[in-house]
Amino acid sequence: MAEKKNVSRRDFLKTSGIAAGALVGGGIIGGVIGANTRQDTAAPSGGEAGQSGGAETTESVRGLQFFKNQQEFAVLQQATERIFPEDDLGPGAIGLGVPFFIDHQLAGSYGENSREYMQPPFQLGEATQGYQSRLKRNELFRQGLQKMQQEAQSRFEANFVDLEPEQMDEILTAFQDDEVDMQAANAQFFFRLLRQATLNGAYADPIYGGNQNMDAWRMKGFPGHRPSYINEIESEDFVELDPHSVGDMLS
Repeated sequence: MAEKKNVSRRDFLKTSGIAAGALVGGGIIGGVIGANTRQDTAAPSGGEAGQSGGAETTESVRGLQFFKNQQEFAVLQQATERIFPEDDLGPGAIGLGVPFFIDHQLAGSYGENSREYMQPPFQLGEATQGYQSRLKRNELFRQGLQKMQQEAQSRFEANFVDLEPEQMDEILTAFQDDEVDMQAANAQFFFRLLRQATLNGAYADPIYGGNQNMDAWRMKGFPGHRPSYINEIESEDFVELDPHSVGDMLS
């Protein structure tokens, strides 16, 4: 088996077209779904985790709310990790709890499209027209993850979670370039949803279930949400502040 290549977050963001100013889709995913369980846990990754139920261990610590198929959740974990991989600057999507953030959002109003008009006729729209599929987001995510697994089997005769990093990137890039057939939506649209959800999970307030320990904010030097900066606003020196979440103000 070939030695796994360590691809940095910067490398993948560059090759997949993800850069500042290139983000697609609107805003922070809405709604706090369930309580933020803040336990530290290592999510399963690669190897046998996606096949033998390795995600069950983490599920007992941070419960899954939408995904019931452990293989689908394992594919989600590895896909988000390739979009936002761990590197020398800090943790990746798995370490930040992004897959659980997405799982919880898909179980709620975001995944159900409950605040959007979802009546026919349905036609695939232009990229600028927003959500145009007859499928709910959670149905679209499930189809996309299943397609990733199918692409891994057809291209490499292996499960997605067992692929080399560059092989995972090849499949994700095929989705980004709209080279994979999907029903009621195109692959590029799904990739954009997945990418946006990954970044939202990484950088949203931890009260939403991602950005564990506010590590993504620390990497950015973002101070988080504070009621006031009155003690620092008059300072002529640059002030570094430990980040605070909305949850800190509620405790």
